[in-house]
Amino acid sequence: MTAPPQPVRPMRHAPRNFALTPLNIYWEMTQACALACRHCRAEAMPQPHPLQLSFEESVRFLRQIPDFGDPMPQLILTGGDPLARPDLLDLIDAARALGVPVSITPSATPNLTRTTLAALKAHGVEALGLSLDGSNAARHDAIRGVGGTFDRTIEAMEWAAELDMPLQINTLVAAETADDLPSIYALLKTKQVARWSLFFLISVGRGRVLQSLTPAEAEQLMVWIYRIAQEAPFAVATTEAPSYRRVALGEMRAAGMSSEQIRQTPVGRGFGIRDGNGIVFVSNTGEICPAGFLPLAAGNVRTDHIVQVYRESLLFSALHDPSQFGGRCGRCEYRAICGGSRARAFAATGDPLAEDPLCTYQPGQTM
Repeated sequence: MTAPPQPVRPMRHAPRNFALTPLNIYWEMTQACALACRHCRAEAMPQPHPLQLSFEESVRFLRQIPDFGDPMPQLILTGGDPLARPDLLDLIDAARALGVPVSITPSATPNLTRTTLAALKAHGVEALGLSLDGSNAARHDAIRGVGGTFDRTIEAMEWAAELDMPLQINTLVAAETADDLPSIYALLKTKQVARWSLFFLISVGRGRVLQSLTPAEAEQLMVWIYRIAQEAPFAVATTEAPSYRRVALGEMRAAGMSSEQIRQTPVGRGFGIRDGNGIVFVSNTGEICPAGFLPLAAGNVRTDHIVQVYRESLLFSALHDPSQFGGRCGRCEYRAICGGSRARAFAATGDPLAEDPLCTYQPGQTM
């Protein structure tokens, strides 16, 4: 099978209105996965869900994405394990033929080989995401639930470097991993990494068995993250911790940076992005949700158009508008750039518009 042509497209971070066009579409291609990760949002299982989107239904979904217009959202293939889908390369070809940029986050199973990565690149996959939750095999494999995943992940990182595939490393931030983060950072500095994303635990799926940091611990860690980001040889970001933007903004203002300089930083370019506003998730059965960690369906790609759901549904419209948020998030002067984790608010209260309990900030206080 030949690789599809590589269409010219606008820059990934071209200006866009996040209420109209997301930056990222996460597609959970399958629930099937051979791992048993302790924090798995998808509660993955060995076999696909019986109602998983078929190949034909998947292609119909992909054909909806270009209707967002330019700049096109990035399609990120997740799971479960996307490598568990036998039609994976055909679906990548279908997306690329439509001009949709594609990245992938495979699981570190025996399916993840150098040959597989080479095939993904040949078919137009632009970037690779891997999870690393420990600085050594004992710590990482304890989180992943299967022995050997640390070694396989490190090997895949080396293959990605050989193949010149941009690599994002995703690391869980929880009470069980926080003390190991400096060692993980030291390890990543020896590798060819484009981005390190630190994911602050949301207690959904199997993640309920792990412990989140306290708000004070999270705030202290965010200061550390910002400071290492100033000297790291790769980009450093957070996931499900939008209050990091407030922390970073305070650090940048203290350093005398102008508003324009702040807007040009990686943190500044992410201002305003949150679950349902810049982010949209499609489950393996086609449900359209604000995020994988916010499992409220506003539609289904089998019967609804993702563009219309993202732009017009009551749920997404509320998430686009931070003035509708409750508690401290709704009163906060940083609500436009932050807005709090809508997934954490939902996990804690059942209300996606409630305040984010991880944030320590009291609106109106001096930074």
